[in-house]
Amino acid sequence: MASEDVVSERSESAVSTIVNLAEEASEGVKAPSHALLSICKSLVAGGVAGGVSRTAVAPLERLKILLQVQNPHSIKYNGTMQGLKYIWRTEGFRGLFKGNGTNCARIVPNSAVKFFSYEQASHGILWLYRQQPGKEDAQLTPILRLGAGACAGIIAMSATYPMDMVRGRLTVQTEKSPRQYRGIFHALSTVFKEEGPRALYRGWLPSVIGVVPYVGLNFAVYESLKDWLLKTNAFGLVENNELSVTTRLACGAAAGTVGQTVAYPLDVIRRRMQMVGWKDASSVVIGEGRSKAPLEYTGMVDAFRKTVRHEGFGALYKGLVPNSVKVVPSIAIAFVTYEVVKDILGVEMRISD
Repeated sequence: MASEDVVSERSESAVSTIVNLAEEASEGVKAPSHALLSICKSLVAGGVAGGVSRTAVAPLERLKILLQVQNPHSIKYNGTMQGLKYIWRTEGFRGLFKGNGTNCARIVPNSAVKFFSYEQASHGILWLYRQQPGKEDAQLTPILRLGAGACAGIIAMSATYPMDMVRGRLTVQTEKSPRQYRGIFHALSTVFKEEGPRALYRGWLPSVIGVVPYVGLNFAVYESLKDWLLKTNAFGLVENNELSVTTRLACGAAAGTVGQTVAYPLDVIRRRMQMVGWKDASSVVIGEGRSKAPLEYTGMVDAFRKTVRHEGFGALYKGLVPNSVKVVPSIAIAFVTYEVVKDILGVEMRISD
């Protein structure tokens, strides 16, 4: 009997081991599926956030680009209200949204990759930080968030840069442009054939340099402000351990203001470099026959030097007013839309975990 009991116990132990291994294997199979679903949901949330925010401010985005690249000897757009009225009068309602389709085609994947990359970079940076002695329970600091935001911005911008390049040209062209790009793919193929593949990344360097403070500060300021308000309940804005949509919009607006002010001159230089090599440039860029041709730039430093020399230091901030009016609601709407869509889809990704 004793031997039978031993055999029985051993058989039960073996069965139990097999069951445990099966359960672990089952969990291992489900985990990648769950992780993939979570990634897809996060990407969708980021894409929707980008599309909604950019469409909401499309007229101001177009005016900003027109102001950045217009020929200084043939001024058509003198300010925000005058510029918007001029577009409405000469091109109608559709003119206010010209290039927005291309912008959304670029910003949806850009925003999706940016938000997702930020969360992944935050997890990775925090994990590395916690490997240091005495930092096992550390949380994300503003500096770490700045680093994660910078990584996210560089990855997203580099992945979609050709779309940004042709979007700038589609946005600038008017009815009087010598030659018309018919759409996104026509613009991409035309630039590739006539100017070479490197032209699709013209202005990439100032974009990389500019995206570090811009996107980095956006995320750092937004997340840090939220954490500070939640921990201190400053001004009594916390309700049920959550911030209202209005408060989050304000945090996003502050983040957008700081980021765009620091990085704006690099955005102007990037946009001007994108116009180099466009032999059938828009009348906005080359003027209308009685003006000087657009300047050619050999690189980022040369573009800075010539812009300041010919137009003054203030030229580095051309279009800042419509951009300021645009960027505050744009960034705010993007952050809030992202969080709302994540809540709707049931995405649970806490960066500080």
